[in-house]
Amino acid sequence: MRNLWWVIDYNRQSLDADAGMLFDFQTDQTVDMWMKNTYIPLDMIFIRKDGRILRIAESTEPLSERLVPSGGPVLAVLEVIGGTAKKLGIAAGDRVSYPIFSGGK
Repeated sequence: MRNLWWVIDYNRQSLDADAGMLFDFQTDQTVDMWMKNTYIPLDMIFIRKDGRILRIAESTEPLSERLVPSGGPVLAVLEVIGGTAKKLGIAAGDRVSYPIFSGGK
């Protein structure tokens, strides 16, 4: 799965602080993301099926084709503006509550 940011708005060069994109892979799998056609740094939050954050790739490099690995099986990736995870104190091991995750609300 690649970053689909450009499919939504190819020319987007900003993102609201409270906005993001959730990639739901429907099943646990190891994934690689990239930043091709993405003009702003993003935090990629890799989330396991139980809602626990496996890892965070912080402030990924805009326009890069370098692969950003999940580091293990994940159900989803949440992309938010670069620096958001640090600003909000989000860390690996934290739990995300959302209906697609086991026990989500």
